[in-house]
Amino acid sequence: MSGPPATGCNTTSRLKFGVAGPHGGPTESACAAAAATVVSVAATTRSLSKRTVLSSFREAFRDERDPRRLRAGYDRTRVEFRILGPLEVSHEGRPVRIRGVKERALLAILLLHANETVSVDRLIDELWDDRPPVTARKSLQVRVAGLRRVLPDGILFTRGGGYSISIAGDQLDLHRFERLLSEGRELLAEGDATAAARALADAISLWRGPALADFAYESFAQLEIARLEELRLAALELRIDAQLALGLHAPVVAELEDLVVAHPLRERLRGQLMLALYRGGRQAEALAVYERTRKQLVAELGIEPGPAMRQLQQSILRQDSSLDPSVAAPQRSILVSPQDSQALEALLALAEPLANAPAHELILVRLIEDGADVGETAALLNEHRRALLTRGVTARSITFTSEAAGDDLVRIALRQDVDLLLLDSDSDLRRSSVLATVLARAPCDVAVYVGRDDPPHDGPILVLFAGGDHDWTAVEVGAWIARARDQPLRLAGPAQGAERDASRALASASLAVQRVLGISVEPVLVAPAVADVLAAAAEAALVVVGLPERWSREGLGPVRSALAAEAGPSTLFVRRGLRPGGLAPGESLTRFTWTLGSAG
Repeated sequence: MSGPPATGCNTTSRLKFGVAGPHGGPTESACAAAAATVVSVAATTRSLSKRTVLSSFREAFRDERDPRRLRAGYDRTRVEFRILGPLEVSHEGRPVRIRGVKERALLAILLLHANETVSVDRLIDELWDDRPPVTARKSLQVRVAGLRRVLPDGILFTRGGGYSISIAGDQLDLHRFERLLSEGRELLAEGDATAAARALADAISLWRGPALADFAYESFAQLEIARLEELRLAALELRIDAQLALGLHAPVVAELEDLVVAHPLRERLRGQLMLALYRGGRQAEALAVYERTRKQLVAELGIEPGPAMRQLQQSILRQDSSLDPSVAAPQRSILVSPQDSQALEALLALAEPLANAPAHELILVRLIEDGADVGETAALLNEHRRALLTRGVTARSITFTSEAAGDDLVRIALRQDVDLLLLDSDSDLRRSSVLATVLARAPCDVAVYVGRDDPPHDGPILVLFAGGDHDWTAVEVGAWIARARDQPLRLAGPAQGAERDASRALASASLAVQRVLGISVEPVLVAPAVADVLAAAAEAALVVVGLPERWSREGLGPVRSALAAEAGPSTLFVRRGLRPGGLAPGESLTRFTWTLGSAG
């Protein structure tokens, strides 16, 4: 198979606002080289025509916040490769199993040199560490053939005296990471700390553990592992710089303390920790960090701290005003949109404590069908808004009519920089077209309150946790609610397999929650049977459950369906935002889990 694949990019409502408040390709398979001329010409013509048509569509993706671009970032109809962690391959959202150590190593080498030709001689040296067997060339051909059997056409090519993997920029997580890191660095240099923090957080969220974790002891990977780890740390430091510039010093202290332990000689991290502590009113602790750093450097390396750290220490001693953040923390929003007016009280009971977190406001939104009494609904929301204001909660209310309510809610979430969109639903989440649109397209995290009209009573917040990405999002929301309501947080893990392993995994997750989010956690092992989960849920004031990406196609599953249908505790179904980002002040828990596990 030879030649590059053809490439291309796959992939109106009436709105009346009444506002009250304080302020108004994929890569396509190439045709076979030996195909008949007429077929080849026809395929080329179609490809060029498609490329021309799609060029205008790409323009729509220039706006980072355009919901179509957000969805495109989660396109599952192509092959995706991941090396920022263990090697993983997926096709159309399904895992592709690469069997054999040499096959996996060969794929990793080709991915590290994606879109370049790697010679046969170099591949042999890399795979057999300069000690190749006599049959190395034949063995390499067998491994290449094995990869071609499991990879779709148009990926792996023979070129000249070697092989090449041809992929688009977003098909490899490393390429996405490098692009986002470059964007974040440029945005921070231009003074846009908010956009920089978002781009850098997106970059860091791509990491699932140490890069090329399967090949930590392979000589071909050593230099690249070190390079990628340096890039990861640089992204972390830049993202923390952006947060510090935004005045978000408190959330980064715990993270920096762990990073300093993991990287004790990295002075920039220690300087960031000193600055975060100082801005949080902890001047003595900031100076103590400097003294510990100095003693360690002198004892281990015989050197003093660098000029930047020494200058920072002197500025702290003088209480220099230049250390104060240059901008205030950004105003973030929690959007509450009841589908049923009877659920408004329950949603507000959940949302109000969350809005008491720094720099948050509530936006109350009610969708109105044509012909309904807009004025009456607007008056009801305005009454709640005024009541919230008297209790010190910044709030706005928006009432609108729309023929595409789901699209309009997504648009509002984009414009208002919403952290969390809170809605209600009956037991069948898939029945509401509005909910389906919001869950498919909203850039923020979405929480769906199911089946109860009464506000949650006092009691523990129970999060069902099995270790998936959607479970970590549920943990974030559950921890946010537990802290805001001053209620205990329980993490319920499945008691399956070896009990010791299950307990260890749950304890590790609980430790990560405590260290990153700063809240105590009670781990609870629960048998995975529906009856056992419901029994554990009955003791909770609120159950928080994550929604996996494929829930709309595969359904809720027996446990989630039972929680939605039972007249027991209130249940909150949480879907992770398409644009990764923090909920409460702080960063996504999934970004630090593996780091904490190795550091603790």
